[in-house]
Order: sequence, then C-alpha cells, then structure tokens
Amino acid sequence: MDFKNPFKKSFYYVVIGCGRLGSIIANELSAKGHSVVVIDRDEASFENLSFDFTGFTLIGEANEIEQMREAKIDKAHAVFVLTPDDNTNIMIALTVKKYFNVNDVIARVYNPKNIKTFAKYKIEIVCPTMLASNRLKKFISKGEKQ
Repeated sequence: MDFKNPFKKSFYYVVIGCGRLGSIIANELSAKGHSVVVIDRDEASFENLSFDFTGFTLIGEANEIEQMREAKIDKAHAVFVLTPDDNTNIMIALTVKKYFNVNDVIARVYNPKNIKTFAKYKIEIVCPTMLASNRLKKFISKGEKQ
C-alpha cells in the first residue's frame, strides 16, 4: 500500500522473459507499487532485476499451461510477452488471450513481417526494429530539410 496516496490502485502484471526489456518493464512496474511475477527459463536472467524489485520470479517454460497457472495469469491485468523468439511470443500470447481470457496482452515482435500475424489475433505489439526504423527515418527527413 502506498501511504503517500492511499487511493492509488495496484495492479497485477505478468512479465514473460527477463532479458533487457523484460527486466526494465518488471522493475518499472515494481517501482510503481504493482504486483509483478516474472517468468523465465534461465535463473541467471533474474540478475537483471534491480535490488529493489519486490515481485516474484518463476523459473520455467512460460509456454506450459501449468507454469501459467502457477503465475496466476488468469488474474493479471496485463501480460507482457517478451521472449527473444516471435514464434514463442505468438504462441504464449494466444494462449494467454484465448485460454486464460486476459484482454491486455502485449508481445514483442522481432521480425516486422510477423506484425500482421499478431494483429490478426488482436495482440498489442512492440517491434524494436520498427521503432528504430521510424526514429531513423525522422532523423533522415530532418537532415534532408536542412
């Protein structure tokens, strides 16, 4: 509970994949006072979490139904699917959305060619390649205007 603001709402999030991006998101959610569970198959990846991280960690394969149940995914306000593999991410995101009825599922997409597949199933995405590309295009356009 936030004693500075007793009316502040706390939410429950699950972060799948604790690499660079997953750990940043998990740390941010934890710092904001939310309940967070992070799932990763590599125990060493949890070293990416900050010392102040107050959530829980689960070692295992996030694409297994039993692992998802242990994380109480069905109770999550949102699930971030941030593994380094698009095929794994789409499979997990679809399972979370359809089997566990979680509406807010955000997945990382590495290959821009896969964006349509995720969109087809109404899965929110973040594509680092497209974000970087768009930013660089703005930089190029800015230089051409000078």
